[in-house]
Amino acid sequence: MRTLLELLRVIFIMGILGGVGWLIIGNIYSMNGEAKPYSWLGAIAIFVLIFVLYRNKLQFSGWYKGNGRNKLSKKVSITLVLVSVLLIFSPFVLSSLLS
Repeated sequence: MRTLLELLRVIFIMGILGGVGWLIIGNIYSMNGEAKPYSWLGAIAIFVLIFVLYRNKLQFSGWYKGNGRNKLSKKVSITLVLVSVLLIFSPFVLSSLLS
């Protein structure tokens, strides 16, 4: 039962934080009409950031208490955050290079 509750919690977190993140990023991409076709890269970046947040903070406050609840290493966390930042800015770069 705890596992099911944690799964519902993860879905809720992804939905709420992903939606809020997409509202912010989507409005920024809509200001530049040429970047809009590549906005899916920003969506991937948002979900990677939520993954890092969940693995490093949120998983320890949930219902699931089983094995395998480890933080991401500092090196992996920094790499994923940097990749996400690059993905957030890449629609603007791609739109300027390809137009």
